[in-house]
Amino acid sequence: MIPSAQLPSRLYLIVDRKVSDKPPEEMTYAALMAGGLWIQYREKEKSRNHIYEEARKLRRLTSRYGATFIVNDHADIALAVEADGVHLGQDDLPLREARKIMEEKIIGISTHSAAEALDAAAGGADYIGFGPLFFTRTKEAGEPKGLEMLRKIRRDVHIPIVAIGGVSRNNAESLFAAGADAVAVASAIFTGDITANVTSLMQCIERDA
Repeated sequence: MIPSAQLPSRLYLIVDRKVSDKPPEEMTYAALMAGGLWIQYREKEKSRNHIYEEARKLRRLTSRYGATFIVNDHADIALAVEADGVHLGQDDLPLREARKIMEEKIIGISTHSAAEALDAAAGGADYIGFGPLFFTRTKEAGEPKGLEMLRKIRRDVHIPIVAIGGVSRNNAESLFAAGADAVAVASAIFTGDITANVTSLMQCIERDA
C-alpha cells in the first residue's frame, strides 16, 4: 500500500489518445513540462506490440523527469518497460496473480462499487480508482456514483482513493472534501492547452491541500 502522504501526486494524469489529437508522447511531454508527476498510459484499441512500443517511449520520458509511470491493463508490458506499476480493471488479471509477478511494484485497481473497493483493499491493492464520480464521455463505466458514495468508500477503505470520472477544476475541491486522496484526469487535461490545464488544476489542488 502507498501511504496517502507518499502518493506521487494528488493529480493523476491519464494519457489516452482518444481524448486528444496529439500523440501520447507529445501529451506526456507537455504534462511533464507543466509539473505532472504521476502518469498513466491507457490504450484500449491498439495491438499489444504497439502498446509496448509506446509504453517504452513514455517510460524513458517519465524517467527523465522523475515521474511515476503506470501502464493500464497490461502487467507484463508494465514489467517489460520497467514501469513503476500497473492499473488493472475488474476484467483484467486478478490482483492476487498480478501481485505474484509485480512483487513490490504499484498495483492500482479500478472500482465502481463499495464491494469492489473493499475487495481491492483487502486483496492488497496499493490504491483504488473509484468512479465515475461525475458524468464522463472518456470511457464507459456506468452511472455516476456521486459524492455520498465516495464518502462511504472513504469510511470503509483505508488505502488511497483516486477519484475518477468527469473531474475538472470546478469539482476537484468537492472530491477532496469527500475523501479522495488524488484525482485522475484525462479529457480535462489533454483537450486544449495541456500546460495551461495542468497548471490550472494543480493550483486548485494545492489551494485545497
